[in-house]
Amino acid sequence: MRLSAIATACRQAGADVREAVLDVADAEPLGRWIEQLDDATPIDLVIANAGVSAGVPQSGAPEGLFTASAQVKINLLGTMNTVEPLLPRMIARGSGRIVVVSSVAGYRGLPYSPGYSASKAGVRMYGDALRSLLRPKGIRVSVVCPGFFASPMTDRFIGGHPMKLTLDQATRIVRRGIDRAQRKIVFPRLLAFELILADIAPSFITDWIMRQIHFHILPARGTES
Repeated sequence: MRLSAIATACRQAGADVREAVLDVADAEPLGRWIEQLDDATPIDLVIANAGVSAGVPQSGAPEGLFTASAQVKINLLGTMNTVEPLLPRMIARGSGRIVVVSSVAGYRGLPYSPGYSASKAGVRMYGDALRSLLRPKGIRVSVVCPGFFASPMTDRFIGGHPMKLTLDQATRIVRRGIDRAQRKIVFPRLLAFELILADIAPSFITDWIMRQIHFHILPARGTES
């Protein structure tokens, strides 16, 4: 199991690891576990990273309500379920760091992945709002917006992967950004800039451009984190 293997590697490196298998979309048990961890050892940094992707099939048929809403439940509500239990505690301590993982897809909805785009746009807005709210209280918030990088999740998207990074490149960028408490960790910047421009350009132009991008997604064997 990937979680156990990662936990073992961290312990071998000298870390104190506590692991649990929880559904981030199920707020109550997740919140209880997080509060128990914080009671034992106050949490200074929380990274809300669990996420799944889906998308339209090769036929171009809609994702369907179950698939679209599942992405919102895990990606957006799962982020909130991870962060919210810690907010009163961090505010009381006057310190803490929060990292939420969005996507460059959160800047402009992608026609081949509407549910994922919606969920990641929500995560981006949530993180931006928290950052403004919490900074005067001594809590720093970083929003990570990655583009394509080598991963099983990326491999499921059939089509071009513009400006794709290696996994090592992506992890270095994210770690450096977290270490520096950057407000936004966005990469590749050119791709993000293009999507931001697409969002502010006339819709009839960008809608036509987006329709020229042909993508579909292979069925998921499982979730990605």
